[in-house]
Amino acid sequence: MTAAATVWERGRFDARVGPSEVLFGRMYEDASIELDAFHPGSRIFCIASAGCTAMKLAPDHEVVAVDINPIQLAYANRRFEGDAGFRGKAERVMDFARFFGPLAGWWPSQVRAFLELDDPVEQIECWQRELNTWRFRTAVDGLFSVTALRSVYAPRFLDFLPKRLGAVMRGRMERCFERHPNSKNPYARSLLLGELSSDPPPPEAKNIRLVHADAASFLENEPPGSFDGFTLSNILDGVEDAYRQRLFAAVKRAAAPEAVTVLRSFGDAGASSPENRAADDRAMLWGSVLVRPVRAF
Repeated sequence: MTAAATVWERGRFDARVGPSEVLFGRMYEDASIELDAFHPGSRIFCIASAGCTAMKLAPDHEVVAVDINPIQLAYANRRFEGDAGFRGKAERVMDFARFFGPLAGWWPSQVRAFLELDDPVEQIECWQRELNTWRFRTAVDGLFSVTALRSVYAPRFLDFLPKRLGAVMRGRMERCFERHPNSKNPYARSLLLGELSSDPPPPEAKNIRLVHADAASFLENEPPGSFDGFTLSNILDGVEDAYRQRLFAAVKRAAAPEAVTVLRSFGDAGASSPENRAADDRAMLWGSVLVRPVRAF
């Protein structure tokens, strides 16, 4: 089994032939999950992506950030050095969807007022009364239909998604609004308004070790017991089961005795697990955010 077993190696969402791209200008993963899961002073393996989680962890952890896409890795490095960054492929796809918001009754002023709320009870009432309209539901169902998604994403990125994805995503949004104050949720602003965080990197970002590698290949060559924690993003979405098993074996080999993993998925695998923290993740996108000790693999 080689690194080619992971669909992320191409550095593209679509199935077209072309150069790798910056897929993510920001990470839509609530790093408070990782900060709660990992003990301060731990050595952490991190999927680099846009660098957001690595920067959140850097002040209190030794972070090794790995990415198979060299373009994405270089982008994260620029952000660690203070570059403001730009909109990646994921952000441009979401910009396209937001462009049609007014057609569904979602005017920017209305959305901004909703995002200023800080009472989850009031948020749900506003959501049901003003935003979760039949036009919005129809639009979301269309945008998340298989036909629409195939125009942007390769089949391997779609095979694991739940049925009736539009309804599922609306449910995840509602789950977030009924638990977390909007006014304190930067991920809600990113998703609904496209406003990207502009926080400067912490001074400790210069200490993050960046590695261009496939995650499994890298961990297979690290000394046993090297890491106290692993934040794996949604690296297993769209990969073959053989790669999944290979990665889990590599994690177990590289893990310290009490190591903990954080693994996200857009799919619903593990959604019913007591270890699923998806409802606590303010980014609201995830079907599962599994926080579990490596020994449970």
